[in-house]
Amino acid sequence: MSTDLRQAVQRRASPWQTIRAVAWSFFGVRRSADLERDAGRLNPLHVVVAGLLAATAFVVGLVVLVRWVVDSGVAR
Repeated sequence: MSTDLRQAVQRRASPWQTIRAVAWSFFGVRRSADLERDAGRLNPLHVVVAGLLAATAFVVGLVVLVRWVVDSGVAR
């Protein structure tokens, strides 16, 4: 493992900071100053895990919403 990667994995941002960064990334709106600050503070492993969990929650939410709309009869 390279030295840069080892240093990146040892970063200690709070879970709330990681979730907030992933949520803003999903929304698609980020200020460059926030991006630069997060790039130096967030643990890449935590970002990947949070991103996968957020994507899973998004897909599950869409499936539940579509099933609810179809079952309610509104879509007929």
